[in-house]
Amino acid sequence: MELFKRILKIAVEGGASDAHIKIGAPVIFRINRELVAVECPQPTAEWMNKIVETITPSHLKKRLEEDREVDFSYYIPDVGRFRTNLFQQRGQWALAMRYVRSHVASFEELGLLEQIKTIAETPRGIVLVAGSTGCGKSTTLAAMIEHINSNFKKHIITLEDPIEFVFEDNQCVVEQREVGLDTASFHHALKHVLRQDPDIIMLGEMRDDISFSAAMSAADTGHLVLSTLHTTTAAQSITRILDFFKADEREQVRRQLAGTLRAVICQRMLPTVKGNLTPAFEIMVNSPLIKKMLEENRLDKLTAAIETSADDGMLTFNQSLFNLVKAGRVTEKEAMAKASNPQALEMNFKGIFLNEGGRIVG
Repeated sequence: MELFKRILKIAVEGGASDAHIKIGAPVIFRINRELVAVECPQPTAEWMNKIVETITPSHLKKRLEEDREVDFSYYIPDVGRFRTNLFQQRGQWALAMRYVRSHVASFEELGLLEQIKTIAETPRGIVLVAGSTGCGKSTTLAAMIEHINSNFKKHIITLEDPIEFVFEDNQCVVEQREVGLDTASFHHALKHVLRQDPDIIMLGEMRDDISFSAAMSAADTGHLVLSTLHTTTAAQSITRILDFFKADEREQVRRQLAGTLRAVICQRMLPTVKGNLTPAFEIMVNSPLIKKMLEENRLDKLTAAIETSADDGMLTFNQSLFNLVKAGRVTEKEAMAKASNPQALEMNFKGIFLNEGGRIVG
């Protein structure tokens, strides 16, 4: 275990976001999105079996035998907490461990926009933080929770698999429930959560029709529900939600969503000129215009509505990237690589702006 602890300590001290460990291969760290091999003894089958036996929580060992893979949170004193996936490849154990910073970063540290702070302060409704794997959704969500915790007297309940960030009670009472440890399943916890007198419910991830139906029911009764979704644009998030449901249910769900949705925050990470990472955002707020489009099933017009609704706090990825370049934080090349519409963004850099109809507006 001493070598294992030393590997993870070096990962943290070296600024790695992830550590990959498998039998008969070099230990690999991901640093600034690049994979880097580490000089240390290659893991043997005997060593790896001891690690698996030691770090796997007792309540997950039976599941590991059956499924051959589990997720859990692993903590080493004086080193840190790691979101851990233990799995098999070619019949042998392997580990993917993501370092979870114990410090919950502030809005300012993360480069989050003022609109997101306003969204976090909303009293009720559904707020989704969307994006691809590794884009910082959980970190943004944690910052929103910590902002509420620091400024409002609320009761917050989180349902996570596993717990990623640990919150200490500040102005709020915060209870964090881990699936498998504190509750049998997401579905079981969702059945009972409204009886626990929450003001705010945070779901680690929207994963099916049951979790989203529970979220809409909670929002309908005056609660704020925060969660994440694996989608790449705000408009795609709506389609993804509807895909959770059977075809004959989607009309009703879409109309209910129009009444309960508060906002969708979609983000992408890109490198800055200083060598670190910063998020670019697409923000869709459920304004009267967006609500009407949801009710009338005009989902193909959502992106155009976001583009022309800056006064309501909305923002497209292209607009966000343009602002980052003009502020000198990222290069045009990096912005173009992350743009939803690179051609339009290139024209923006030349001072040409088009509306949805293709007319020059500036």
